[in-house]
Amino acid sequence: MNHVLNVTSEIGKLRTVLLHRPGQEVENLTPEYLQKLLFDDIPYLPIVQKEHDYFAQTLRDNGIEVLYLSTLLSEALHTEEIKKQFVYDILTESKISVDDSFYVIADYLLSFDTSKMVEKIMAGVRKDEIEHMKKKHLYEILTSHYPFYLDPMPNLYFTRDPSAVVGNGLTINKMREPARQRESLFMQYIVKYHPRFANKDIPIWFNRDFEYPMEGGDELVLSKDTIAIGISARTAAKSIERFTLNLFHSQSDIKRVLAVEIPKSRAFMHLDTVFTMIDYDKFTIHSAIQDADGKMDIYVLEKGPDNETLNITHKTNLLETLKEVLGLKEILLIPCGGGDMIAGPREQWNDGSNTLAIAPGKVVTYDRNYVTNELLRTNGVEVIEVLSSELSRGRGGPRCMSMPLVREALD
Repeated sequence: MNHVLNVTSEIGKLRTVLLHRPGQEVENLTPEYLQKLLFDDIPYLPIVQKEHDYFAQTLRDNGIEVLYLSTLLSEALHTEEIKKQFVYDILTESKISVDDSFYVIADYLLSFDTSKMVEKIMAGVRKDEIEHMKKKHLYEILTSHYPFYLDPMPNLYFTRDPSAVVGNGLTINKMREPARQRESLFMQYIVKYHPRFANKDIPIWFNRDFEYPMEGGDELVLSKDTIAIGISARTAAKSIERFTLNLFHSQSDIKRVLAVEIPKSRAFMHLDTVFTMIDYDKFTIHSAIQDADGKMDIYVLEKGPDNETLNITHKTNLLETLKEVLGLKEILLIPCGGGDMIAGPREQWNDGSNTLAIAPGKVVTYDRNYVTNELLRTNGVEVIEVLSSELSRGRGGPRCMSMPLVREALD
C-alpha cells in the first residue's frame, strides 16, 4: 500500500479515517430552519462533542489514525492566495451575489487567522456579526428577517457523504441538497493543496461539477473488483453511470458496479442506512428495502463492447447476487432489530444498520441499538458500542460519521 488513499473493501483493517468534530454550526440550528438544514432536532453541543470524542478515541484505541476535516482544510489553505480563492468559492456556492455585500463578507472572513476562518465558515456568519452592512438591494430588504449571511453547515460531521475513497482514487461528490452542496468543496481543496495529498496523482472518479448528485453514503466497496452504489433519495442513476464509465476508462481492477435501488425516503436516506458489509460473508440489512418475497431491483453494470457504453443486467435477489459477485457459497443477512415490526424500524431510524467495520467481523455501532447489537454478537460479530444519545439526532451512525482513507487489503 504505497498510496495515500487505499480502500479496496468495506471490511479491511481500517488504518486512517477522516472525521469532523461537531462545532458551533450545531449551535446555529433553530427550529424554524431545521428542515432547510436537514435536521429533525437540535443536538446539545457539549454532549454531542463528548460523544464524538468518545467515538474518535475508540478508533484510536483500535490503532486507527484519526484526521480532522478542519485541520486538513486549514493546512491546505497555506497561502493567502489559496485562502482568498477558497473564501470566494464558498461565497459563490452560497449564492451570495457579487456586489458590495460579497466583498464585505469576504473581508470579514479573511480577517481571521486560517483555522478560525475555517471554523467560522463551518459555523456560518450571522447578520448581527457585521452590523455596518447596508441593505442596498430589494432582495436584501425582503430577506432581512433571515439570520444568516452564510448558512451554518451542521451536517459536516457526516464526513462519509461529500467525498469517498474507492480503490486508490476519490469521488468528490455533487451533493443533492443545497444545505450540503458546499461540503465537497472542502475535500477538493484538501486534495489539491494539502501536502499530504497534493501532487500525488490521485485519480478523481467522479467530480462535484457533474449535473446530477451522488453521495458517499451510497458508495460501498464490496471487494477489490466490485462496488455497490445506492439509487436513492440522494444519488441519481445518471451519476452512477458517469462514475462507472470513469472507473472503467481509468483503471482495470474494478470490474463491476451494482446499482441497488432503495426506497427514496428520509428514513432510507442512503444505501448505508439500510445495508452494510461487516465481514467476508455477513451484512446488516433493513428488511423493508425488500418486498414480501425478498426481491428488490439490482442492476449489474459492466464494460460494454466499445468502452463508451455499459452492459446492464437486471437482478432481483440480493442474496444470490452477492454470492455471485463475491464468489461465496453462503452469505448471512442480519436484519436490523431482528426484523421485528417495531424494533426494526425504530433501530433503523437510529442507524442500527449503519455499522462501521474496522476489521473483518469487528464493527463500531451506536449503543442505543441494543436489539441489533445483540443479534450481531449472536452471529459471531465483535461489536464495539459508542455513545449515541445526541449524535443520533443528526440521523447518521458510525459509518456516516467516518470517511476511511486507508484500509489494509484483504488476503
